[in-house]
Parts: sequence; C-alpha cells; structure tokens
Amino acid sequence: MTSARTLGTSGLQVFPLALGGNVFGWTADEEQSFAVLDAYVAAGGNFIDTADAYSSWVEGNRGGESETVIGRWLASRGNRSDVVVATKAGAHPDFRGLSAGTVKGAAEASLRRLGTDHIDLYYTHFDDETVPVEEIITALDQLVKDGKVRHIAASNISPARLRASLDFSEREGLARYVALQPHYNLVSRDTYEGELQDTAAAAGLAAVPYYALASGFLTGKYRPGTTVKSARSAKAGGHLESAQGRRVLAALDQVAGERNAEIATVALAWLAAQPTVAAPIASARTVEQLPALVAVADLQLTDREVALLTEASA
Repeated sequence: MTSARTLGTSGLQVFPLALGGNVFGWTADEEQSFAVLDAYVAAGGNFIDTADAYSSWVEGNRGGESETVIGRWLASRGNRSDVVVATKAGAHPDFRGLSAGTVKGAAEASLRRLGTDHIDLYYTHFDDETVPVEEIITALDQLVKDGKVRHIAASNISPARLRASLDFSEREGLARYVALQPHYNLVSRDTYEGELQDTAAAAGLAAVPYYALASGFLTGKYRPGTTVKSARSAKAGGHLESAQGRRVLAALDQVAGERNAEIATVALAWLAAQPTVAAPIASARTVEQLPALVAVADLQLTDREVALLTEASA
C-alpha cells in the first residue's frame, strides 16, 4: 500500500480511508456487504470499522449484525491477516457502559461474531463517566495482555477524560490509547477542533473521524429542490438550510471541478489533510458508491485548496 498511513503510535499501517461497517446488515444485506468489502479490498483498502451496537437501532435487530457479516466475509475470503479490524464496546443493548465486566463480555461477544481471536483496534464507543478511567483502562489492558486486542482507542470522549486516561496508562505502564474517533467533517468542525484535537496531537494519537461525509451531505447529492431517498436524508438535508452548508458545497464544487474529482473525494481529502487525521471513515451501501471514497488515497489537495475549503466552512 503506497498510500498507507501509520495509525498513531500503533505501528498499524492503514489505507487512508476506513470503510464504515454501519450499513452492513442494515441498509446493505449480506450479499451487497460482501460485494462492497471485496471491492474495497480490491482497491487497496485494509481498514474496516464497525461496532458491536451496529445495527441495534433497526426494528428486529439485536446489535452485532455488522460484526456478524464482516466475520462471515473474513471466513469466506480467508484474509483475516490482511485486514485491520476495528470495533467498539459500550453501546450494545446487552453490554451497555464500560464497567470492567461489561468491557470483557462485550469483547468476547465481538470476537465470536467476527470469528477471530483478536481485534486489531478496540474503541470505547461512548465514554461512560460513571466508571473511573482507571477501571476502563485496566480492563482494556487485560484484553491486550490476553492477546484478544492489539491496540486500544477511544470515541466520543471529553478532553479531560482522554487526558486522564492517557496519564493513567503512562503512570501504570498499561495499554495506552493510540487513536481517537471524533465526529468531524467540513460542516462539523467544533466537534473536534480545539481542545480535543490539541490533546490528541500532544499525545501522538491518530484521528479516525466518523460522519466524515456528514451523513451524505458532503457527497453533493443534496441540493436545493432535490429529494434524496435515504435512511439518513433528513439529517443530511438539514445542512442545506445553513449558510455554512451552502458555502461549503460551493467551495467543494469549485475544487472538484478544477481537479476533475468527485465532491465526496474532495471532502474526504480536506479531512485527510487536517492535523492528526490518519483515515476518515465513510460507508458505502453499494459498490457504485465506493470509487469516490477510495479515491481519497490518490487526491492530495494543495494548500490553496485546503485553505479555500477551510474558509468556506468557518
């Protein structure tokens, strides 16, 4: 992988786009999911992001559907050692929160569904402030010692709790977070920039942003007067109402036109150019949606293009 990026201090080499697994077993059935996974790997991809909670919000689902689909795909393709698998704990209906016992149980259930003996990158999905960081880190460290998890990471955590976690790991010589998964994109910058980004940068953490395309808004398919049939269209279409959203679209149109690139690719390339960001996460429901995502590996924006987009999104 010529365009591979090192994930923080982990030594893991990852493709500059993480494939989001939230759609597997939800808006993409198993056959579609396998096709998307195959196409992603064929394009050079090796970084798959999921969570034990995907997709427990769907009527009739229990959570773990995405991991199950990925596990069946890994087994049928025999390529486990070629893929960096990231999943998360803390939000599955049967394993809510981050007490030591919950974290252990959640990890074991994820390993079963994924059909593997180790998780490459294991996130706390949502911080659980009722549990001391010492308990959370100690439980995660035990999973690393047991060989069930290679590296640990955090998502949806405050700068103060992140710092406290890192300090405890260093003080006690325990497993330490290597990555952070923040909500971050061109129309949602304050969800990461500032104290959280500064904390990640100071600690050498890699950021792997979710909602990288703002639920589809940053693909450019939402325009005044258009209707989009999607499970996420209400959320994405809302950005059209804001002056910022319209400015960002205009700037994306301009750069995409100049570079002969897809709008989604440009939006991801802006993220990839930001300090600490290793690989944005984006999901594809169909194989047709994938080329615009993986093309981020080959699109490096100029300083002028980055500045133009940054200004439009302010």
